[in-house]
Amino acid sequence: MSARAWVTFTAVSVIWGIPYLLIKVAIEGGMPPVSIAWVRVALAALALLAIAWRAGRLASLRGRWRWLAVFAVVEIAVPFPMISAGETKIDSSTAAIVIATAPLTAALLALRFEPHERVSGTRLIGLLVGLGGVAALVGVHVGAGGGQLLGIGAVFVAACAYAVGAMVLKRHLSDLDPVASMGASLAIATVVLAGPAAAGAHGRLPSGGAVAAVVVLGLLCTAAAMVLMAMLVREAGPGRALVVTYVNPVIAVVLGVVFLGERPGAAVVVGLLLILAGSWLSTEGRLPPLRRATE
Repeated sequence: MSARAWVTFTAVSVIWGIPYLLIKVAIEGGMPPVSIAWVRVALAALALLAIAWRAGRLASLRGRWRWLAVFAVVEIAVPFPMISAGETKIDSSTAAIVIATAPLTAALLALRFEPHERVSGTRLIGLLVGLGGVAALVGVHVGAGGGQLLGIGAVFVAACAYAVGAMVLKRHLSDLDPVASMGASLAIATVVLAGPAAAGAHGRLPSGGAVAAVVVLGLLCTAAAMVLMAMLVREAGPGRALVVTYVNPVIAVVLGVVFLGERPGAAVVVGLLLILAGSWLSTEGRLPPLRRATE
């Protein structure tokens, strides 16, 4: 990867490790899960569309709205509320660990959409190891009741959607301006989520901390992060881009322990390590040596 890709990779890895903490703060501050998703998406859409409009970049999206809509649904409208809903049942650190299965899903999807690829050798071992980590993580929560299993299931749906979204972005949208394309996708997702958000709203006002958390979630962890992710997919490809999920859960676990008092047990840590190892192996450790940006 180029030096620019490495810098982008580092930024996305750190920024996307923060949302799980902010989502948990917003939930505990009285915001419904779908409302959290809608507000963060709407804020991000306003910010990016304003920038793209002032720069005259929106015209470049002409003729691409169908794929922008597909991307908006699978990358934003489905996973964002699913993660928020999942975090009503499980710790923020557990949610981040489940998201780390996205590269496993991407490796499986590659079999269908990249016929020349075969799951064998190291990649097959990686898939098995990663699935073992998922089984270990689920097993830990079986005794805790069905609520936590539902939470894990919701976040796993989000992880699968992220894998699909990365492939759609690379195949059909990677040539577009990232600010304009992400702003348009976020605007579409805002419309899609408006109905569910209105239906799920309640009369209680959220706390000031919840509002602040969602503002940071929208502007930093959604608007800025999605533009950086689009740049990373264009620069390094979806397989390497999804490697950010190797770093995100580590950051999320640390933040959950420090700020939320979460205490992941030894079995959860084992599940995390297995998922990370499996994801790494299944994508053949796709972090190639650094090359100059001019190459």
